Amino acid sequence: MADMDQSFVSSLVSVTGISMGDEGKGRVVHEILEHEKKSLGRPAAGVMKVNGGANAGHTAAGLKLNLLPSGVGDPEVETLLIGSGVVADPRKFLWEAMPLEARGLEVINRLLIDQRCQVSDLSHRLLDLAWENYRVNQLGMESRGSTGRGISPAYGDETGQWQIFYQSFLGNKDSFAQALRERCQRALDTIQWVCKVNEADWHGFFKTLTTAETRANQASLDEKIFSVDEFDFQRFQGNEPFSLNLDELIEVYWEAGNKLKTCIGDGRDFLLSAAQEKRLVVAEFGQAYWLDKRHGFTPNVTASHTTSAELFHSGGIPVQPINQVGCCKAYDTKVGTHHFPDPNGSSVRPMGTETGKIRIWNLYRQATYGRLV
Repeated sequence: MADMDQSFVSSLVSVTGISMGDEGKGRVVHEILEHEKKSLGRPAAGVMKVNGGANAGHTAAGLKLNLLPSGVGDPEVETLLIGSGVVADPRKFLWEAMPLEARGLEVINRLLIDQRCQVSDLSHRLLDLAWENYRVNQLGMESRGSTGRGISPAYGDETGQWQIFYQSFLGNKDSFAQALRERCQRALDTIQWVCKVNEADWHGFFKTLTTAETRANQASLDEKIFSVDEFDFQRFQGNEPFSLNLDELIEVYWEAGNKLKTCIGDGRDFLLSAAQEKRLVVAEFGQAYWLDKRHGFTPNVTASHTTSAELFHSGGIPVQPINQVGCCKAYDTKVGTHHFPDPNGSSVRPMGTETGKIRIWNLYRQATYGRLV
């Protein structure tokens, strides 16, 4: 990227992974942002998170982030757009934004959450754990290696037409409360009667989430940005097994959403305005081509579309020419369980492990397909 000697031909630059993810896309985003400043003497208009949810991974201002786009680390980027193709827990926005704000990096005033972005919540995380439990305990299969962030169940609500959009926080609290209540009851019925989770595992889910988020947010706790209660999921348990304290849950999510009310708007207006003014917007994708829910190797895939076509759906804008940057590595890594197929369709044996990630030399066929999309 540092050797580019001309500006991009389109106002949109799509940064995608063309293999199995973890290709360093966040770093490439920052190289593009720096190139724009050097070549045109002005910062990019914005960075857009296109797909997924809190299942990405990058570092900004010394903090590991999962939901905010990596462009948040560049204070000159004017807008941090969250597309309508994203599923996002409003509490997670705050968990990531407030520590950055405490470090002097402005986030909330730059954040633009598309009004059609979908709200994910605790019920999705519980379902995520329950389906993994079902896979292992009822079907006798190996764990799928889910991130446990509720991404797949949240997208399941989209395909089932049960969405709750961020624009709900601009409306009536009673309407939001009813929708969330109904969503949680569907989740509870599924966990108890379909996934057949036992009571011990049900209680364990809340301990698992509390431990995970307390550990992930330890720096914020040490700096007194949040209290320990903020990451205590056990307070959402009901008095009986397979029940929730819905009044507490609704209040917490309504409060979090209202803290983001000034951030909610129409992402289309921003993208179209940037294009008209010939200002650069870098579209940052999560995951990669071979993790696409349709084109990847099921069941080791994500729940969203990971190719550049999703940019137009998530942005709500017409198809148009874009600049595309595909990222890959000399060898693949994959979080969780995975079988790497060779060109003949046979599984390839992993060649070692690193920090829980399977390593395998990059396959030519994978990169060939990935670079085309």
